[in-house]
Amino acid sequence: MIHKTAIIDSKAKISSKVEIGPYSIIGPNVEIDEGSSIQSHVNITGHTIIGKNNKIFPFASIGSDPQDMKYKGEKTKLVIGNDNTIREYVTINPGTIQGAGSTKVGNKNLIMIGAHIAHDCILGNNIVIANSAAIAGHAEINDNVVIGGNCGIQQFTRIGRMAMIGGMTGVSRDVIPYGLSIGNRNFLNGINVIGLRRINVSNKEIIGLTEAYKEIFKTEKLTENLNRLNGEYKENSFVKEVVEFINKDKKRPICTPFSK
Repeated sequence: MIHKTAIIDSKAKISSKVEIGPYSIIGPNVEIDEGSSIQSHVNITGHTIIGKNNKIFPFASIGSDPQDMKYKGEKTKLVIGNDNTIREYVTINPGTIQGAGSTKVGNKNLIMIGAHIAHDCILGNNIVIANSAAIAGHAEINDNVVIGGNCGIQQFTRIGRMAMIGGMTGVSRDVIPYGLSIGNRNFLNGINVIGLRRINVSNKEIIGLTEAYKEIFKTEKLTENLNRLNGEYKENSFVKEVVEFINKDKKRPICTPFSK
């Protein structure tokens, strides 16, 4: 059902099974798939593609121009997947031609009130972003990450799968998969053991990961520490994921227990 006060451009591609509430505005280059619910006073503009069964709450601004002084109106995209909940006053911007050309949000994410996702970010699935967290451009956030309220995530930062970021943390360093990160300028504070147990990871694998964590971050010489890891650690798939994350090309330093 589309409310009579909603303003929808005739060129927009809206499924007949989409609900649009009062005073919402939908631009000409917007596509919204079936089952999505757009509540009142939502603005969706730009070249924005929204998948199925998303729920967007009042006063969200989706697809407006990137907050980047280099942006000159180029045709870039915002792509949002399925089953996301986007709460009040959330802002999500499309990409830039200097970046990937698109911002991507995956599936089943909860983006809470007042959060911001900037240009060229890539978000995976099942992510929770708490109130007023701000994610700067080109950040990459992998599946099942939890980001606490009022966090600031610096541009080009990577956050690995199932990491947890404490509230009010300033994230200027990449966070390894399964890492717990807190602080005014983020440092590591262990492994997300509770999260691993919730997805039924075996105690043996968790113990292997926590022991490997101690070896990897025994000193500030990460390369030497990684080279010393023995075969038993490297057989653990979770340890492998952490090692690959650390060794991957990156623009930010790795967050460590010493990054205070």
